[in-house]
Amino acid sequence: GLLALGACATMAPDEQPSPEGKTAEGWFEAGEFAQAAEAFLELADDRRRTRDHYRLRAAESWREEGNLPAARRLTGEIRRKKLGPEDNLRFDLLLAEFAMADGDHGRTLNLLTLPDASLPPDLRLRVLELRARALAASGDALGSARQRMRINALLPAAERGDNETEILVALARMEPQVLQREIAKLAGNDPLRPYAELTLRRAGLAAPQVLPLASRPVGTLSPLPAGETEQGGWRREGYQPPPVVALLLPAEGPLKAAAQSLRDGFFAAYFADDGKRPEVRVYDTGATPETAMAAYLQAVAEGASRVVGPLAREDVGALFEAHDLRVPVLALNHADTGAPPPSGSQQFGLLPDDEAVLAAEHMYARGYTRVAIVAATEDFAERAALAFRAQFEQAGGTIVGEARVAANGVDFSAAIAGALGGTASVNDGTLALFVAVRAQQARLLMPQIKIAGDGTIPVFATSHVYSGVRNAGLDRDLDGIEFCDLPWLFDAAPGLPSREELGSSLPSAAGAGARLFAFGMDAYRLLPYLDWLQSNRDAYLPGATGQLALDDFGRVRRLLVWATFSNGVARLTGGNSGR
Repeated sequence: GLLALGACATMAPDEQPSPEGKTAEGWFEAGEFAQAAEAFLELADDRRRTRDHYRLRAAESWREEGNLPAARRLTGEIRRKKLGPEDNLRFDLLLAEFAMADGDHGRTLNLLTLPDASLPPDLRLRVLELRARALAASGDALGSARQRMRINALLPAAERGDNETEILVALARMEPQVLQREIAKLAGNDPLRPYAELTLRRAGLAAPQVLPLASRPVGTLSPLPAGETEQGGWRREGYQPPPVVALLLPAEGPLKAAAQSLRDGFFAAYFADDGKRPEVRVYDTGATPETAMAAYLQAVAEGASRVVGPLAREDVGALFEAHDLRVPVLALNHADTGAPPPSGSQQFGLLPDDEAVLAAEHMYARGYTRVAIVAATEDFAERAALAFRAQFEQAGGTIVGEARVAANGVDFSAAIAGALGGTASVNDGTLALFVAVRAQQARLLMPQIKIAGDGTIPVFATSHVYSGVRNAGLDRDLDGIEFCDLPWLFDAAPGLPSREELGSSLPSAAGAGARLFAFGMDAYRLLPYLDWLQSNRDAYLPGATGQLALDDFGRVRRLLVWATFSNGVARLTGGNSGR
C-alpha cells in the first residue's frame, strides 16, 4: 500500500499557525486522522481566506484514514486557484491516487510528472510509491523497479525489506530473456543490477557481468610528513589496518576441512605481515545461521572492529539480512539469497561463475566466436555454464550446442557430438570448447574430445580441471587444455611466500586445499585496503587468488592467470593478461 504521508505539519499559506491549526495537525501526526479531518473542516468553515487549504488537509486526512470516497468528495469543493504551489502538488497527488483507484494508470502517471528533486521531502516517498504501483499495473515492470530503487535510497537500511521484496516481485514479472537483455544495458554501478541478477538466478539464468578495469596496485609508498617516522619514513597508500579482527569459521561439520585450510592461509599471511598487525580472535560459527549470527554478535560485543567470515552461504545470507551490521563484515562467501552485502561490508568468494565469465571474455578476445559447452551435472558446473553463456552471447559470440556429462559416466562421445552439433568438421578457426568439469572427469573427457574434433578444437576450462597438485602421469591426458586459475599456484604472485616454501611446514598449502589456503591469505591481506578499494575503483590488490578489486556493491572481483597443460604439467600460458 501507499507509504504514509507522515508528520507533515503543513501551515496555511500566509498565516501564522493558530492553536486550532496546531491541534488539527497534532491529531494528524498522532494518527488520529478522522479527528484531524473534522478539525480541518471546522477551520475551513471559520477561515474563508484559507478555506481551500484546510479542505485539502481534511481530504488528506480522510485519505490517510483510508476513506477515499470522503477525500474525493472534498476535492470537488476545492478551488485550485486558491492553493499555493505546494498545496497544488498535494492536490495533484490526491487526484493521482483517485485515478489509481479507478484503474486509470495513464492519468495517474500524467499527474506525477514533476522531477523527484522538486518535490518536498514529505511528498517524495508517496509520489515514488504511487508511480511504482502505476507503472507495475500498466505493465512496465522495469520502470516500476526503478522507482522502487529511488524509494530504497530514501529509506533507512532497517526499513528497506518490504520495498526490496517489491523490487524483486516487479522484476520477476518480466520474461527472463527480456530481463537478461536489459541487464546487459545497465552500467556496472547501476543499483538495480544486484536485484536483476538475483531475479535471473532464481529463473535459472545468469546475467552478463561488467569486469573490473582496475589499473593500479594498492600500497604505493610515499614519504611521510615531517616529524612522522612510522614504517621507516614511508606510508602505504590506502593502508589502514583494523585494530581488532574477528575471524568467524566453523570448527566442526562439513566445512571443517575448508575452514582449516583457510585459517592456515589467513595466519600465514598474518605472520608474514611486516606492517601493523591487528589483534585476531577466532570464533566458532557452529552449524546453523543462528549460531553464526550469535558468533558475530559476540565478536562485536567483545570489541571487534572488523569481522571476517562467516564461510557457509546460508550463514552469510542470514548476516546480510540483518541489514544493520554495526561492525563491517568481509564475508567469505556469497549469500545463498544472492543479496549483496550491506553498505560498508564486502563479500569474497572463489566462484565458478566468475571464472566462467573470464573464460568467455578470454575466448572471445582470442577470436573464438563459436563455442560448444560441456559441463558436469554438479552445481558448480551448472553455474559456470550459465554464466559462460550469458557473457559469451553478450560479447557477440554464438553457443553452437551444450551438453551435460554425469559424474559416473565413462563414454562421453554422444555428449560431445551433441554439443558440437556437427560443427567440428567445419572448424575455420573460430570454434572452441568450454568445459566445466573436475580433474578426474576431465581426464576421461579430453581424449574423447580430441577424437571428436580430430585434435583441432581448442579447449578452455575453469580451474576445476586442475587438482592443484602436480601429477604429470595422471594429467597427461589433459594436455592442451587452457584454464584460468590462481596466480599463487604458479608462483606468479610477487611479494607473497611461495607455495613450496609454505608447503614444507603447512600441509594445507601443498595439498588439494591450496586454493582455500590462498583464499585465506588474501582475506587477511585485503583487510587494510578494503575502504580504499571501495572508494578507488581503479585500484587492485595483487593477491594470491588474482588481482582483487571491489565493485560498486562490495563484491571482491578477481582477474586470474591462464595456464595450459603440457606433458601433464600445468604451466602459465604465454602473454598472460588476467583475462
